[in-house]
Amino acid sequence: MTRILAFLTFAAITAFAPMRASADEIFVAGGCFWCVEADFEKVGGVREVTSGYTGGKTSAPTYKQVTGGGTGHYEAVKIQFNANRVSARQLYDMFFRSVDPTDAGGQFCDRGASYRTAIFVTNGAQREAAEAAKAAAAKELGRKIVTPILDAGKFYKAEGYHQDYYKGTKLVITRFGPLRQSKAYKRYRDACGRDQRVKQLWGNNAAFVN
Repeated sequence: MTRILAFLTFAAITAFAPMRASADEIFVAGGCFWCVEADFEKVGGVREVTSGYTGGKTSAPTYKQVTGGGTGHYEAVKIQFNANRVSARQLYDMFFRSVDPTDAGGQFCDRGASYRTAIFVTNGAQREAAEAAKAAAAKELGRKIVTPILDAGKFYKAEGYHQDYYKGTKLVITRFGPLRQSKAYKRYRDACGRDQRVKQLWGNNAAFVN
């Protein structure tokens, strides 16, 4: 993985509507939130990753509404972390190298507005870190990065069955028959081509790809 370019010191963040955020949480959208959650929960210093919806205007949206279109929301995650162990800049660098930030129409096999990439910032320090990470990603790829950096709005936690889906033990019905959630997740991720595309795009600097 790329050596982290800089560590940032974050000031305390005061409340602002409609979201209250602290210096130890960031919000990103990288396609299927199951995959983004699974990736970032592996990172040392990350306390918790929560799947949810943000970026739109519909109040208390459901998964069906968001993926059906028209809400304006992205599938996104909230990453809570210990800033003494990992910085927002490091996390943004990992984020760019775990997605295809050149794709404006979705991510991998998941197409449509709710699967686009984005970073949602809550203050100036986060915007500075995100912009620096975006510029570094563009320079490394030599291509235009379409991932927008947006002001954060309200984050809605997704339904319970979406949380930690990648390690769930419940049986679910899939096209392959009944499978444990963890196995169904792996089948989905492999079939969607996420890791293959990330590796193709980023090579040895791809994050979370063996």
